[in-house]
Amino acid sequence: MWTMNIYLAGGAVRDLLLGRPLSDRDYLVTKTTRKEFQKAFPNAQEVGLTFPIFLVDKTEFSFPRSDSLANELRARDLTVNAQLLDENGELICHPNGLDDLKRRILRPASAHSMEEDPLRVFRAARFWSQLPDFTPHEELLEAMQSAARKDLLKTISADRIGQEMRKVLEAPAPGNFLRLLSKTDCLLPWFSELDPAQTIPAGPRPYHDTNVLEHTCQVMDKLAGDAVAVWMGLCHDLGKSLTNEENLPHHYGHDLSGVPLAGSLAQRIRLPNALKIAGMKAARWHMVAANFDELRPGTKVDLLMDAHLSGILAPLFRLVLADHDKDFLSRAKRNLEMILPIKLAPTDMNHGAESGKKLRQLRAHVLTDDVL
Repeated sequence: MWTMNIYLAGGAVRDLLLGRPLSDRDYLVTKTTRKEFQKAFPNAQEVGLTFPIFLVDKTEFSFPRSDSLANELRARDLTVNAQLLDENGELICHPNGLDDLKRRILRPASAHSMEEDPLRVFRAARFWSQLPDFTPHEELLEAMQSAARKDLLKTISADRIGQEMRKVLEAPAPGNFLRLLSKTDCLLPWFSELDPAQTIPAGPRPYHDTNVLEHTCQVMDKLAGDAVAVWMGLCHDLGKSLTNEENLPHHYGHDLSGVPLAGSLAQRIRLPNALKIAGMKAARWHMVAANFDELRPGTKVDLLMDAHLSGILAPLFRLVLADHDKDFLSRAKRNLEMILPIKLAPTDMNHGAESGKKLRQLRAHVLTDDVL
Protein backbone atom coordinates (compact mmCIF):
# COMPACT_ATOMS: atom_id res chain seq x y z
CA MET A 1 0.00 0.00 0.00
CA TRP A 2 1.37 3.41 -1.05
CA THR A 3 1.70 5.76 1.94
CA MET A 4 4.40 8.20 0.84
CA ASN A 5 3.51 11.91 0.99
CA ILE A 6 5.41 14.37 -1.18
CA TYR A 7 5.18 18.11 -0.53
CA LEU A 8 6.44 20.97 -2.66
CA ALA A 9 8.56 22.88 -0.14
CA GLY A 10 10.32 26.11 0.66
CA GLY A 11 11.15 28.76 -1.90
CA ALA A 12 9.13 27.11 -4.65
CA VAL A 13 5.94 27.53 -2.62
CA ARG A 14 6.94 31.07 -1.71
CA ASP A 15 7.43 31.99 -5.37
CA LEU A 16 4.18 30.27 -6.33
CA LEU A 17 2.30 32.38 -3.77
CA LEU A 18 4.08 35.52 -4.99
CA GLY A 19 3.22 34.75 -8.61
CA ARG A 20 6.90 34.48 -9.50
CA PRO A 21 8.34 31.90 -11.93
CA LEU A 22 9.60 28.73 -10.26
CA SER A 23 13.31 28.22 -10.87
CA ASP A 24 13.99 25.42 -8.37
CA ARG A 25 11.64 22.83 -6.97
CA ASP A 26 12.45 21.11 -3.69
CA TYR A 27 10.30 18.47 -2.04
CA LEU A 28 9.71 17.12 1.45
CA VAL A 29 8.95 13.40 1.71
CA THR A 30 7.09 11.84 4.67
CA LYS A 31 5.64 8.48 5.66
CA THR A 32 8.36 6.47 3.97
CA THR A 33 11.83 5.06 4.53
CA ARG A 34 15.07 5.38 2.63
CA LYS A 35 14.62 1.90 1.22
CA GLU A 36 11.03 2.55 0.11
CA PHE A 37 12.00 5.88 -1.45
CA GLN A 38 14.86 4.36 -3.43
CA LYS A 39 12.55 1.58 -4.60
CA ALA A 40 10.09 4.21 -5.87
CA PHE A 41 12.91 6.28 -7.40
CA PRO A 42 15.67 3.89 -8.53
CA ASN A 43 17.82 6.74 -9.87
CA ALA A 44 17.84 8.58 -6.53
CA GLN A 45 21.25 9.52 -5.17
CA GLU A 46 21.58 10.11 -1.43
CA VAL A 47 23.59 13.25 -0.66
CA GLY A 48 22.46 14.29 2.85
CA LEU A 49 24.96 14.04 5.68
CA THR A 50 22.99 14.98 8.80
CA PHE A 51 19.57 13.81 7.56
CA PRO A 52 18.39 12.04 4.40
CA ILE A 53 18.41 14.10 1.19
CA PHE A 54 18.11 12.52 -2.23
CA LEU A 55 18.70 13.96 -5.69
CA VAL A 56 16.45 12.70 -8.47
CA ASP A 57 17.36 14.22 -11.83
CA LYS A 58 18.88 17.22 -9.97
CA THR A 59 15.67 17.73 -7.96
CA GLU A 60 16.08 17.58 -4.18
CA PHE A 61 13.87 15.38 -2.00
CA SER A 62 14.50 15.72 1.72
CA PHE A 63 13.23 13.73 4.69
CA PRO A 64 11.88 15.51 7.79
CA ARG A 65 14.31 16.83 10.36
CA SER A 66 11.61 17.00 13.05
CA ASP A 67 8.88 14.81 14.49
CA SER A 68 6.00 16.86 13.05
CA LEU A 69 5.31 19.11 10.09
CA ALA A 70 4.86 22.07 12.45
CA ASN A 71 8.32 21.55 13.90
CA GLU A 72 9.69 20.84 10.44
CA LEU A 73 8.58 24.30 9.31
CA ARG A 74 10.16 25.94 12.37
CA ALA A 75 13.42 24.15 11.54
CA ARG A 76 13.72 25.98 8.22
CA ASP A 77 15.56 29.23 7.57
CA LEU A 78 12.98 31.99 7.07
CA THR A 79 9.26 32.10 7.69
CA VAL A 80 8.52 32.98 4.07
CA ASN A 81 10.33 29.81 3.01
CA ALA A 82 8.63 27.63 5.64
CA GLN A 83 5.71 26.58 3.44
CA LEU A 84 4.53 23.18 2.20
CA LEU A 85 2.06 22.37 -0.57
CA ASP A 86 0.72 18.82 -0.80
CA GLU A 87 -0.36 16.93 -3.90
CA ASN A 88 -3.98 17.96 -3.33
CA GLY A 89 -3.17 21.67 -3.18
CA GLU A 90 -3.41 22.01 0.58
CA LEU A 91 -1.05 24.66 2.01
CA ILE A 92 0.74 24.09 5.30
CA CYS A 93 2.50 27.19 6.61
CA HIS A 94 4.71 28.46 9.40
CA PRO A 95 2.53 30.45 11.86
CA ASN A 96 4.05 33.70 10.59
CA GLY A 97 4.63 32.53 7.03
CA LEU A 98 1.66 33.93 5.14
CA ASP A 99 1.55 37.18 7.10
CA ASP A 100 5.26 37.81 6.57
CA LEU A 101 4.85 36.97 2.91
CA LYS A 102 1.98 39.44 2.60
CA ARG A 103 3.90 42.14 4.48
CA ARG A 104 7.12 41.39 2.58
CA ILE A 105 9.18 40.60 5.69
CA LEU A 106 12.26 38.41 6.03
CA ARG A 107 12.19 36.81 9.50
CA PRO A 108 13.91 33.70 10.93
CA ALA A 109 11.69 30.65 11.21
CA SER A 110 12.89 30.17 14.79
CA ALA A 111 15.07 31.86 17.38
CA HIS A 112 17.79 29.29 16.69
CA SER A 113 17.59 29.25 12.91
CA MET A 114 20.91 31.00 12.25
CA GLU A 115 22.79 29.07 14.92
CA GLU A 116 21.56 25.70 13.66
CA ASP A 117 23.07 26.45 10.24
CA PRO A 118 25.22 29.61 10.09
CA LEU A 119 25.11 29.51 6.29
CA ARG A 120 21.59 30.88 6.71
CA VAL A 121 23.18 34.24 7.54
CA PHE A 122 24.40 34.43 3.96
CA ARG A 123 21.24 32.85 2.58
CA ALA A 124 19.19 35.59 4.28
CA ALA A 125 21.38 38.27 2.75
CA ARG A 126 21.10 36.53 -0.62
CA PHE A 127 17.31 36.38 -0.34
CA TRP A 128 17.21 40.15 0.19
CA SER A 129 19.21 40.58 -3.02
CA GLN A 130 16.67 38.39 -4.82
CA LEU A 131 13.62 39.90 -3.09
CA PRO A 132 14.49 43.59 -2.78
CA ASP A 133 10.89 44.60 -2.08
CA PHE A 134 11.09 42.67 1.22
CA THR A 135 12.39 44.14 4.50
CA PRO A 136 14.69 42.31 6.95
CA HIS A 137 12.86 42.00 10.28
CA GLU A 138 14.53 43.11 13.49
CA GLU A 139 14.54 39.47 14.60
CA LEU A 140 16.62 38.60 11.55
CA LEU A 141 19.10 41.39 12.22
CA GLU A 142 19.51 40.27 15.82
CA ALA A 143 19.90 36.61 14.86
CA MET A 144 22.57 37.42 12.28
CA GLN A 145 24.44 39.65 14.72
CA SER A 146 24.28 36.91 17.35
CA ALA A 147 25.76 34.36 14.95
CA ALA A 148 28.61 36.77 14.21
CA ARG A 149 29.25 37.52 17.88
CA LYS A 150 29.41 33.79 18.64
CA ASP A 151 32.02 33.39 15.89
CA LEU A 152 29.89 30.86 14.03
CA LEU A 153 30.48 32.20 10.53
CA LYS A 154 34.00 30.84 10.30
CA THR A 155 32.63 27.30 10.63
CA ILE A 156 30.97 27.47 7.18
CA SER A 157 32.72 25.78 4.28
CA ALA A 158 34.16 28.12 1.65
CA ASP A 159 32.36 26.32 -1.17
CA ARG A 160 28.96 27.08 0.39
CA ILE A 161 29.80 30.77 0.68
CA GLY A 162 30.86 30.78 -2.96
CA GLN A 163 27.63 29.10 -4.04
CA GLU A 164 25.59 31.81 -2.32
CA MET A 165 27.75 34.54 -3.87
CA ARG A 166 27.21 33.18 -7.36
CA LYS A 167 23.44 33.32 -6.83
CA VAL A 168 23.77 36.90 -5.60
CA LEU A 169 25.55 37.85 -8.81
CA GLU A 170 22.40 36.85 -10.72
CA ALA A 171 20.02 38.74 -8.40
CA PRO A 172 18.10 41.94 -9.26
CA ALA A 173 19.56 43.89 -6.30
CA PRO A 174 22.95 42.28 -5.60
CA GLY A 175 24.09 45.19 -3.43
CA ASN A 176 21.57 44.19 -0.76
CA PHE A 177 23.74 41.16 0.02
CA LEU A 178 26.59 43.33 1.26
CA ARG A 179 24.28 45.90 2.83
CA LEU A 180 22.72 43.30 5.13
CA LEU A 181 26.02 41.61 5.98
CA SER A 182 27.52 44.98 6.86
CA LYS A 183 24.53 46.08 8.94
CA THR A 184 24.72 42.90 11.02
CA ASP A 185 28.54 42.79 11.37
CA CYS A 186 28.73 39.64 9.26
CA LEU A 187 31.34 40.65 6.69
CA LEU A 188 34.11 38.95 8.65
CA PRO A 189 35.78 36.60 8.07
CA TRP A 190 34.67 35.88 4.49
CA PHE A 191 34.45 39.43 3.12
CA SER A 192 37.17 41.09 5.20
CA GLU A 193 38.28 43.28 2.28
CA LEU A 194 34.98 45.18 2.44
CA ASP A 195 35.44 47.38 5.50
CA PRO A 196 32.22 49.40 6.01
CA ALA A 197 34.24 52.23 7.60
CA GLN A 198 36.10 52.92 4.38
CA THR A 199 35.26 56.03 2.37
CA ILE A 200 35.95 56.78 -1.27
CA PRO A 201 38.92 59.12 -1.76
CA ALA A 202 38.08 62.75 -2.36
CA GLY A 203 37.93 63.79 -5.99
CA PRO A 204 35.66 64.56 -8.93
CA ARG A 205 33.55 61.42 -8.58
CA PRO A 206 29.76 61.17 -8.27
CA TYR A 207 29.90 59.28 -4.96
CA HIS A 208 32.82 61.02 -3.25
CA ASP A 209 30.84 61.65 -0.07
CA THR A 210 29.46 58.12 0.08
CA ASN A 211 30.74 55.27 2.18
CA VAL A 212 32.83 52.93 0.03
CA LEU A 213 30.68 49.93 0.83
CA GLU A 214 27.42 51.69 -0.04
CA HIS A 215 28.99 53.06 -3.20
CA THR A 216 30.02 49.51 -4.10
CA CYS A 217 26.46 48.31 -3.46
CA GLN A 218 25.05 51.06 -5.68
CA VAL A 219 27.40 50.14 -8.52
CA MET A 220 26.53 46.44 -8.16
CA ASP A 221 22.82 47.27 -8.33
CA LYS A 222 23.32 49.29 -11.51
CA LEU A 223 25.10 46.31 -13.08
CA ALA A 224 22.38 43.79 -12.18
CA GLY A 225 21.77 41.36 -15.00
CA ASP A 226 25.45 40.87 -15.84
CA ALA A 227 26.99 38.51 -13.26
CA VAL A 228 30.58 39.16 -14.31
CA ALA A 229 30.10 42.93 -14.23
CA VAL A 230 28.43 42.69 -10.80
CA TRP A 231 31.45 40.86 -9.40
CA MET A 232 33.72 43.45 -11.00
CA GLY A 233 31.61 46.14 -9.35
CA LEU A 234 32.11 44.46 -5.98
CA CYS A 235 35.88 44.41 -6.48
CA HIS A 236 36.55 47.70 -8.24
CA ASP A 237 37.18 49.90 -5.18
CA LEU A 238 38.81 47.36 -2.87
CA GLY A 239 41.68 48.91 -0.95
CA LYS A 240 40.49 52.53 -1.16
CA SER A 241 40.34 54.44 2.10
CA LEU A 242 40.79 58.02 3.21
CA THR A 243 42.69 56.66 6.21
CA ASN A 244 45.42 55.32 3.93
CA GLU A 245 47.14 58.12 2.01
CA GLU A 246 49.13 55.60 0.00
CA ASN A 247 45.87 54.55 -1.62
CA LEU A 248 45.03 58.03 -2.89
CA PRO A 249 45.72 57.98 -6.65
CA HIS A 250 47.63 61.06 -7.82
CA HIS A 251 46.67 60.10 -11.37
CA TYR A 252 44.24 57.60 -12.78
CA GLY A 253 45.25 53.98 -12.67
CA HIS A 254 48.18 54.25 -10.21
CA ASP A 255 46.39 52.69 -7.24
CA LEU A 256 46.77 48.93 -7.63
CA SER A 257 46.24 47.96 -3.99
CA GLY A 258 42.87 46.39 -4.80
CA VAL A 259 44.27 43.88 -7.30
CA PRO A 260 45.63 41.34 -4.79
CA LEU A 261 42.64 41.95 -2.51
CA ALA A 262 40.23 41.03 -5.32
CA GLY A 263 42.23 37.89 -6.03
CA SER A 264 42.33 36.86 -2.37
CA LEU A 265 38.60 37.38 -1.92
CA ALA A 266 37.65 35.31 -4.95
CA GLN A 267 40.04 32.54 -3.96
CA ARG A 268 38.84 32.49 -0.35
CA ILE A 269 35.22 31.83 -1.33
CA ARG A 270 36.15 29.43 -4.13
CA LEU A 271 34.82 31.42 -7.06
CA PRO A 272 35.71 30.28 -10.59
CA ASN A 273 39.01 31.49 -11.97
CA ALA A 274 37.23 33.57 -14.63
CA LEU A 275 35.55 35.65 -11.90
CA LYS A 276 38.80 35.93 -9.96
CA ILE A 277 40.52 37.36 -13.02
CA ALA A 278 37.59 39.69 -13.79
CA GLY A 279 37.67 41.13 -10.27
CA MET A 280 41.41 41.70 -10.39
CA LYS A 281 41.15 43.37 -13.79
CA ALA A 282 38.38 45.63 -12.46
CA ALA A 283 40.63 46.78 -9.63
CA ARG A 284 43.52 47.23 -12.06
CA TRP A 285 41.84 49.02 -14.95
CA HIS A 286 38.58 50.69 -13.96
CA MET A 287 40.12 54.10 -13.19
CA VAL A 288 42.18 53.96 -16.38
CA ALA A 289 39.13 53.04 -18.46
CA ALA A 290 37.15 55.86 -16.85
CA ASN A 291 39.61 58.31 -18.44
CA PHE A 292 39.58 56.60 -21.84
CA ASP A 293 39.36 59.83 -23.82
CA GLU A 294 42.51 61.17 -22.13
CA LEU A 295 44.73 58.11 -22.46
CA ARG A 296 47.89 57.98 -24.47
CA PRO A 297 47.69 55.57 -27.41
CA GLY A 298 50.10 53.13 -25.79
CA THR A 299 48.07 53.00 -22.59
CA LYS A 300 44.94 52.40 -24.63
CA VAL A 301 46.63 49.47 -26.34
CA ASP A 302 47.63 47.99 -22.97
CA LEU A 303 44.10 48.41 -21.59
CA LEU A 304 42.28 47.12 -24.66
CA MET A 305 44.49 44.09 -25.23
CA ASP A 306 44.46 43.03 -21.58
CA ALA A 307 40.68 43.42 -21.37
CA HIS A 308 40.22 41.60 -24.68
CA LEU A 309 42.46 38.68 -23.78
CA SER A 310 40.78 38.43 -20.35
CA GLY A 311 37.32 38.47 -21.92
CA ILE A 312 36.13 41.42 -19.81
CA LEU A 313 36.06 44.35 -22.24
CA ALA A 314 32.27 44.82 -22.23
CA PRO A 315 31.71 44.33 -18.47
CA LEU A 316 34.68 46.62 -17.71
CA PHE A 317 33.16 49.49 -19.63
CA ARG A 318 29.71 48.75 -18.19
CA LEU A 319 31.40 49.17 -14.82
CA VAL A 320 32.81 52.52 -15.93
CA LEU A 321 29.32 53.64 -16.95
CA ALA A 322 27.85 52.57 -13.60
CA ASP A 323 30.73 54.04 -11.61
CA HIS A 324 31.40 57.30 -13.47
CA ASP A 325 28.43 57.79 -15.80
CA LYS A 326 30.81 57.70 -18.79
CA ASP A 327 30.00 55.51 -21.78
CA PHE A 328 33.11 54.54 -23.72
CA LEU A 329 32.12 51.01 -24.71
CA SER A 330 31.39 51.63 -28.38
CA ARG A 331 34.60 53.61 -28.83
CA ALA A 332 36.64 50.99 -26.99
CA LYS A 333 35.22 48.29 -29.27
CA ARG A 334 36.04 50.37 -32.33
CA ASN A 335 39.59 50.99 -31.15
CA LEU A 336 40.03 47.29 -30.45
CA GLU A 337 38.89 46.47 -33.97
CA MET A 338 41.49 48.92 -35.26
CA ILE A 339 44.45 47.37 -33.44
CA LEU A 340 43.68 43.65 -33.58
CA PRO A 341 44.56 43.27 -37.30
CA ILE A 342 47.98 44.86 -36.77
CA LYS A 343 50.71 42.21 -37.02
CA LEU A 344 54.49 42.22 -36.95
CA ALA A 345 56.53 41.80 -40.09
CA PRO A 346 58.23 38.39 -40.22
CA THR A 347 61.61 40.01 -39.62
CA ASP A 348 60.34 41.58 -36.36
CA MET A 349 59.00 38.33 -34.90
CA ASN A 350 60.61 36.04 -32.32
CA HIS A 351 62.73 38.71 -30.66
CA GLY A 352 61.22 38.42 -27.19
CA ALA A 353 60.43 41.66 -25.40
CA GLU A 354 61.60 43.69 -28.37
CA SER A 355 58.90 42.09 -30.55
CA GLY A 356 56.25 42.93 -27.98
CA LYS A 357 57.45 46.51 -27.75
CA LYS A 358 57.42 46.86 -31.52
CA LEU A 359 53.88 45.47 -31.83
CA ARG A 360 52.66 47.83 -29.11
CA GLN A 361 54.18 50.79 -30.98
CA LEU A 362 52.53 49.77 -34.24
CA ARG A 363 49.16 49.42 -32.60
CA ALA A 364 49.53 52.70 -30.71
CA HIS A 365 50.37 54.47 -33.98
CA VAL A 366 47.03 53.32 -35.45
CA LEU A 367 45.22 55.00 -32.55
CA THR A 368 47.21 58.25 -32.70
CA ASP A 369 44.81 59.98 -35.08
CA ASP A 370 41.61 58.52 -33.63
CA VAL A 371 39.11 61.20 -32.69
CA LEU A 372 35.80 61.19 -30.86
